[in-house]
Amino acid sequence: MSKRWVSVGGVKIGGGAPVVIQTMTKTRTRNPNTSPRNTPQILEEIKRVANAGAELVRVAVPDDEALHAFAQIVKKSPIPVIADVHFNPKLALGSIEAGAAKLRINPGNIRSKDDLKQIADAAKEKGIPIRIGVNSGSLPPEIMEKHQHPTPQAMIEALSNAIATFEEFGFEDLVIAAKSSDARVTIDVYRMMAERFGYPLHLGVTEAGLPFEGAIRSTAAMAPLLLEGIGDTIRISLTGPAEKEVEACWELLRSLGLRERGIKFISCPGCGRTEIDIERLAREVKKRLKDIKEPLIVAVMGCVVNGPGEAREADYGIAGGKGQGIVFRKGEVVKSISEDKLVDELVGLIEKDVTP
Repeated sequence: MSKRWVSVGGVKIGGGAPVVIQTMTKTRTRNPNTSPRNTPQILEEIKRVANAGAELVRVAVPDDEALHAFAQIVKKSPIPVIADVHFNPKLALGSIEAGAAKLRINPGNIRSKDDLKQIADAAKEKGIPIRIGVNSGSLPPEIMEKHQHPTPQAMIEALSNAIATFEEFGFEDLVIAAKSSDARVTIDVYRMMAERFGYPLHLGVTEAGLPFEGAIRSTAAMAPLLLEGIGDTIRISLTGPAEKEVEACWELLRSLGLRERGIKFISCPGCGRTEIDIERLAREVKKRLKDIKEPLIVAVMGCVVNGPGEAREADYGIAGGKGQGIVFRKGEVVKSISEDKLVDELVGLIEKDVTP
């Protein structure tokens, strides 16, 4: 992880801090069909992602109406809010004034050096960092003409130019990102970034897709980098609810042993020996325990004979047979019970143990 660090509303990114999880609201910042602003709906969405474990949230500021809403959102949000601004430098300046904890801009669509200097000066005065995010789909035209395609080299060149501009202004409170929808390009470009730049890195795969394929594509790109110590904050961008992005981020970091929060579920895939509805049981257990924040491993197994042994490292679990099953803790059987009571018994045991 990067040695340099920034503070985003008190949340440290880089400098050896744990990898920070963030997402972006999906609610339209304004709704012309009903009322001019969707502030209550956005705040409700932010509460949901915060409950899911988001530590930072990004909100789009596409116009003046959205900017007015943004000021209200910042005041009432339970977690620091990042302003996402494209094209319009006045909206970037307005977002800083409205209390943004961080600003995200793409130098590919704010081209004026004077405008960028105003933004840098305003951010420096308020003490907030800026994320420079280059995107494979919106690289500066002269760089695309030179490289023909959004290659890692093209993105590095765009990023280098942007960083040099901000350093010229005396502004170095930066987080940097280079987004691509291609997992291999993402790996290549972030390895180059980690070697070349010392700034904190925001990891992500842009336009990753629907939750299933999007999570796989993002994990394919981000897991190798995180295991190499590359990346200080992450977002898994999915076509779906923002809280699903947060859940996917936590699952990724838990699986790599980088963060702990809530329950890590493991379950067997089922086979010809399985005599219970393992999928139904697993979904029910996960739903019933969704509010547990303690870092635990819970197993749902389909075989009474091998279940406890296969899930020996789990803190709690159940294993089912034909019409019956067992509840176990740390590999030791706690109770044998009928199948219809397995979930209730497991949930009750866990809640009793973790409730102060």
